[in-house]
Amino acid sequence: MAKKKYRIFGITSRFLMLIVAALLALSYLSIVINPAKLWPVSLSGIFYVPLMTLNLLLLLWAFKRRSKSFVIPLLVLLPSFFFIGRYVQLSSEKADDKPVSGEVVKILSWNVGRFALHDSEAGIAGAVQCMDSIFSFIRQHDPDIICLQEFSIANAERVKEYLKDRFRGYTAEYYLFPEAQNSFGNLTLSRFPVEGKGRIRFEESANLAIYTDHVAGNRHFRVYNCHFESYNISMTGLVKGLAMRDSTLMARTGDKVKRSITRRPKQVDQVFEDIESCPLESFVCGDFNDNPMSYTYYRMTRDRKDAFIEAGKGFGATYSLLWPMLRIDYVLFPENCRALSHQIPRLPFSDHYPVITEIEL
Repeated sequence: MAKKKYRIFGITSRFLMLIVAALLALSYLSIVINPAKLWPVSLSGIFYVPLMTLNLLLLLWAFKRRSKSFVIPLLVLLPSFFFIGRYVQLSSEKADDKPVSGEVVKILSWNVGRFALHDSEAGIAGAVQCMDSIFSFIRQHDPDIICLQEFSIANAERVKEYLKDRFRGYTAEYYLFPEAQNSFGNLTLSRFPVEGKGRIRFEESANLAIYTDHVAGNRHFRVYNCHFESYNISMTGLVKGLAMRDSTLMARTGDKVKRSITRRPKQVDQVFEDIESCPLESFVCGDFNDNPMSYTYYRMTRDRKDAFIEAGKGFGATYSLLWPMLRIDYVLFPENCRALSHQIPRLPFSDHYPVITEIEL
């Protein structure tokens, strides 16, 4: 009887290992499969970090039991050596091994969450306080180019005048969606001359990308400020729905997830087509609402480097509510440039953390 129970346990544990390993293997494939054609595959990419961690725990458990089944998690974990650097960097020494000889551009990208102070119910006063805190932080870091997503302002007609007072010496380019109380959208501020600008509207979406053409030294380049499709899910509401077993809420959440996953690759392709048709070198910044194990990241990093991988240190997560699992905000730059530094300050003013990087052109 004891042998029979042991055999059943062994079969069950191996079956569990195979399932968890298959899900991790699927997450590797999620970077090349267009979610618009097969959206469930993207879910495995979203859960890459917990799936990798679970496989690692199963590997250690199998080693401890001296089970031959350790081969299952071991084999599926091997590709993670190539991907884990997208989430965590142990050292940034490689960014400092050469002297600086070219023009250096400091870029800050931040989804400011409409200045909503997510941990407060202070209303308009709280939003003003949040905006002041964010602007003060930005001025302290003195970036050359600022890319903000979910920038919000009550009087859209006076936004140029308002920004000129707050950010003297910067040129402001933006596109805002009007609402009853506030207008919101993407804002790019630059100290460099702006030679051209434009926007890329996404179908049936309040998300978009804007771009600005700049001159720094002898280099001409374009900066894309992107905000790809959001999930529009309240984490607090989702937790309450799970606790109350609200099937209607869960169904609506599932629909939102599917809609976001299937819309985003179309938006990414729109931006990529513009990049391909532009003769200038391209920087791509912003809130991708997608992690590094995704079609979005794979597409946008083609012919570009990731500033975090090149010069970051520690965890790269930028979404505060699920730290350190989700990294969804990026600064990508041309391959012939070099990242000198990369920071992700953990601030309480938005549900996203800012991304700050210095790039040698």
